[in-house]
Amino acid sequence: MLICVLLLVSCKEERFDDRYDWHTIKVTASAYNSTRHQTDSNPHITAFGDSLKPGLNYIAVSNDLLKIGLKHNTPVKIEGFDSIYFVKDRMHSRWKNRIDIYMGLDVKVARQWGRKKVSISYGIPKQTEKDDP
Repeated sequence: MLICVLLLVSCKEERFDDRYDWHTIKVTASAYNSTRHQTDSNPHITAFGDSLKPGLNYIAVSNDLLKIGLKHNTPVKIEGFDSIYFVKDRMHSRWKNRIDIYMGLDVKVARQWGRKKVSISYGIPKQTEKDDP
């Protein structure tokens, strides 16, 4: 029994962070809510078809960031936040080098956040031996 416990403790489980190569860039970050005024006639559905619900750690990204690797479901660490966020929405094509942090229905909190320059780190999945052709 002791041997089984020691084996379980000694086995390292791969951490989430270890599965990705992390790249850091500086962007302008603002906040948004799932309201018709800020989005469109269906404010709870993202451009990728995901459902927005308050409490989810989602962001929208400008199209230029999609092109450098911040694709749908990419994990993102945002300076000033403890949680990992996921790319779940796209912004209007007029925006460049920008993210929008989803803040549920709380417009007051989103306005307090405002617009800031922040560093973000985004994860690109590491290649594994089984991924190689």
